[in-house]
Amino acid sequence: MSTETASRGIATRVATLGPVGYLPIAPGTWGSGVAVVIWWFGLSDLNHTGYWLLILAVTALALWSSHRAERSLGRDARPIVIDELVGQWTALAACPIKLLPVVLAFFLFRGFDIWKPFPVRSSQRLPGGWGVVADDILAGGYAALVMLIIRWLWLG
Repeated sequence: MSTETASRGIATRVATLGPVGYLPIAPGTWGSGVAVVIWWFGLSDLNHTGYWLLILAVTALALWSSHRAERSLGRDARPIVIDELVGQWTALAACPIKLLPVVLAFFLFRGFDIWKPFPVRSSQRLPGGWGVVADDILAGGYAALVMLIIRWLWLG
């Protein structure tokens, strides 16, 4: 096996979050669910700086792996779900560690990711991994903004 083939295989496993991207129904939703579980049990206690540094690092990993995986799976293929992980974590950045806000952030992110309001949809035209990942980061940003507004209204 060549190094190129091995590298593409690793990138594809990372981009699909192992088997998650190959689930037959709604792999993006499953990818978001995995993100929530990882956040709840491992990331929710991180300080803001550590959390955003982790998001930046995973975004870089998502850009690399999705770009490489597209060569095997096709342009923004359904099995590529690492972008949902990054987008969901972006949405969760505005959440307290409470079940109702986390569930709401999950549904807000999925809604914005499916609806793709401006400029989310147009960001998919960016080249390579950028086109895969940018729309989810933007959808996560919209969800985080709505979460912040809800928190502001709720808590005064």
